[in-house]
Amino acid sequence: MAKHICPWWIGYLLVSPIRRLGQNPRKILAPYIKPRMAVLDAGCGMGFFSLDMARLAGEDGKVICVDLQKKMIQSLMKRATKAGLQDRIDGRLCSSENLPLEDMKSRIDFALAFAIVHEVPDARKFFEQIYSALKPDGLLLFSEPKGHVSENKFQKAITLAEEAGYTPLDAADIMRSRSILLKK
Repeated sequence: MAKHICPWWIGYLLVSPIRRLGQNPRKILAPYIKPRMAVLDAGCGMGFFSLDMARLAGEDGKVICVDLQKKMIQSLMKRATKAGLQDRIDGRLCSSENLPLEDMKSRIDFALAFAIVHEVPDARKFFEQIYSALKPDGLLLFSEPKGHVSENKFQKAITLAEEAGYTPLDAADIMRSRSILLKK
C-alpha cells in the first residue's frame, strides 16, 4: 500500500534501542493493550512496536503484523523468535492495494498505524480495511512523523478516517509525532 516505500534496510535504524528513549513502545501502548487481546500492527516494519504489543497482549493474545516488504516480515519473525514471542505474532505480507485482513473481520481490539498512512496510495481504503477488522468500539492509534507530515496533511487524513466511520477521541502525546486515538 505504498506511495513511497521506506527502504527495508532503514528498518534496522527504526528498531534501534536509542529510538526507545523518545518513543518507548510499552509506554505508548500500555494504556490500550491488555492480555488476551487481538491487536494489529499495520506497517509493522521489523517490529519496533510488534514485540511489545505481543508482550502486552500476553500468552493468550495475538498480534497481526502487516507489511509490504518480505524482508521486513522476515526480520520481524527472527526478532520474535529470539524474544520467544513467535507464537503470538502472525506476520503477513500485504499488497500496495490490500491489507490481508479478510479473516479478521470484527476481531481486532486495537490497531496501530504508526508512520505509515503517509506512505499508502489510498488512505481512506487503508482506514476502511482496518475499520472492518476492528471489533465494535475497537481503537486505532494513528500517528505520523512531524518531519514528514504537516499538520494540514494530518488533519486531512483524520477527515478520511472519519469518512471511513471512525470517531476521533483524544490526541496522543508521542514525541516527534502527530497522533490521535480513533474509535470504531
